[in-house]
Amino acid sequence: MSIGRKQGLVEVADGIHVWLPADGSWGWSNAGLIADNDQTMIVDTLFDLPLTKIMLGEMGRVIPAVKEHVDILLNTHANGDHCHGNELVPTSRIISSVATADEMSELPPAALAAMVRRFEEDDSPLGRYIKHAFGDFNFSDITMKAPTETFTKSMSVTIGDLEIELIEVGPAHTKGDVLVYVPSRGVIFTGDILFIEGTPLMWAGPVDNWIDACDRIASLEAVTIPGHGPITDSSGAIAVRDYWIMLKNEAKIRFDDGMSVRDAARDIDLGAFADWGESERIYLNVNSLYREFGSSEVVEDVMELFAEMGQIWEGEGENEKHI
Repeated sequence: MSIGRKQGLVEVADGIHVWLPADGSWGWSNAGLIADNDQTMIVDTLFDLPLTKIMLGEMGRVIPAVKEHVDILLNTHANGDHCHGNELVPTSRIISSVATADEMSELPPAALAAMVRRFEEDDSPLGRYIKHAFGDFNFSDITMKAPTETFTKSMSVTIGDLEIELIEVGPAHTKGDVLVYVPSRGVIFTGDILFIEGTPLMWAGPVDNWIDACDRIASLEAVTIPGHGPITDSSGAIAVRDYWIMLKNEAKIRFDDGMSVRDAARDIDLGAFADWGESERIYLNVNSLYREFGSSEVVEDVMELFAEMGQIWEGEGENEKHI
C-alpha cells in the first residue's frame, strides 16, 4: 500500500517533489512542490515556522526560484499543520476552497500555544496526550496568512505548461478539503483525505463524502500523496475507503442498539485496521458518525474528545483490542 518510507524532499515525477517527515502522526504532515518552466506552486505549509523554514530551505536548494518567489500556494484544508507556515512563502497568491478560508480562523495558532502551555505540568491522561500530540511544535509568533483567492467545487490553474486541477471533495475531514491533481505527471496530492499507515480522523463529515473522495482518488491511478504517511497508490485510497465503510457500518449497529459513543468506540474490533497508528482516534470518529446518525448525546467539547482519546491511547477502558 505504501511506496517506501523515504523522508525529506523526494522527487516523485518530473518537476514534482514531496516533503515527507519521518513521522506521519499528529501534526507531522506532508507538503509538495510543483515546478515547470520557472514557475512554482507549493501545496501546503507545515505546523510551525521552524519546520516550514527547513522545508522551504530544501525546496529552494532544489528549485532556487522558490527562494524569491512562488507563483501559487495552495492550502488543501484549514488544519494548522497544513497552513501555519503560510507567512514564510514568498507569494501574493494563496488559493483554497471557500470553506477552508472560512474555517482557518476557528482555531488560531495562539489558541494552540495556550493549550500546550496549559497542559505542560498536567500529568493526567489528557495532559499526557496533549503533549504527545502537540508538544513537539512551536505555535508562538505565527501570523496567519489567509488565502487571497477561493473557489468552490473545482478550479484549474497552470504552472508553466502543467495544467493542475483543484477538486473540492469536502466537507469530509474538514469543511473544505481539496485534492490537487496533475494529470500529465500522474500525481495527486490528497491532503488529509488520505492518512497512510495512520488512522484518519473526521472533524466534519459526512462520511459518505469521504468514501466518495477515496473512490475518486483510486480511479485516477496516480502516484498518490497523502496528507500524512508515506507515498502510496490507488490501493492506499481503497484502504482508507474500506476503513470508513467498516466503521460506519459497525458504529450504526451499536447506535441502533442504544450504545453510547464511549461504549461503541471500545467495543468495535478494528480487525485489519488495528495496526494503523493513532487507533485511539476511533473515539472521535465514532462521535462524528453518531452526530450523523442523529444522536443527541455526542461530545461537542474538543478537550473532552481528547481526554477520551488519551485514555484509549494509554490502554484504559474495558476493551483495548483496537489499540
